[in-house]
Amino acid sequence: MLNVYATLVSLVAVAKNRMEEEKGATAVEYGLLVGLIAVAIIVTVGILGGQLNSLFKTITDALP
Repeated sequence: MLNVYATLVSLVAVAKNRMEEEKGATAVEYGLLVGLIAVAIIVTVGILGGQLNSLFKTITDALP
């Protein structure tokens, strides 16, 4: 009976450690995702910046 209890305690400890490791990995994945989205926004604004500026200027000039 003591052996079964020790085994269950060991399994719970391993599962708990495994969950904590996965939380860290998830945080890193979200960090990478946010970084990639930021790079995509910067590149898009860099490429389309001039066109957007002229579009907003045209709209501003059309307003009374």
